[in-house]
Amino acid sequence: MRSGVLFDVDGTLVDTTYLHTVAWWEVLRQLGEDVPMARIHRAIGMGSDKLLDHLLGTDRDRDGDEQASNAHDVLYGAWWERLRPLPKAAELLRAVAGRGLAVVLASSAKAPELRQLRRVLDADDVIAAATSSADAEQSKPAPDILQAAIDQAGIDPRAAVFVGDSVWDVRAAAKLDIPCIGVACGGTSGGELTEAGAVAVYDDPAALLADLGNSAIATLRK
Repeated sequence: MRSGVLFDVDGTLVDTTYLHTVAWWEVLRQLGEDVPMARIHRAIGMGSDKLLDHLLGTDRDRDGDEQASNAHDVLYGAWWERLRPLPKAAELLRAVAGRGLAVVLASSAKAPELRQLRRVLDADDVIAAATSSADAEQSKPAPDILQAAIDQAGIDPRAAVFVGDSVWDVRAAAKLDIPCIGVACGGTSGGELTEAGAVAVYDDPAALLADLGNSAIATLRK
């Protein structure tokens, strides 16, 4: 088994968090639910089922959940061609790979969306494995997607670090005792990420890249 770094993608490597927020805001309005964008933003990172439970409560009619998720995908998909990587995202992945560590995308995106995110990142030459929503029974904060990423890449979980932008990322990593580095570029504050258990917080991939030699990633051996 080898050492490696798991990366969330949405809001961590690609600038998508607020687009997801707006898409869900519109879907909820179509359902007759007036939910403030700030609340929706704080739920981004969960799967659609848990997001809707979180925002609308668990004692609701779930018959329309699949339709709501599909509507979100259509609205969000209108932005696909304009997605952009966050600062130095690809360079960070290549620097991690240059240390002899496995680079793994631990994404909960659906397969078509993941293909688009990988195209935007343009770093497939250093990505050892990547997960999609089909690889996990439960979405974050359950750790299923991280476990799937570990299994696919053959990584020793005791020699892994996760990089994510939401409190759901941090909590998922904690369930597997994997240290999580937070990045604030998804819109969640450093204080919130630290309180959730992040071992360190950086503004964005560029800031983590600049301090890579002093980060938790530097403690991993190839």
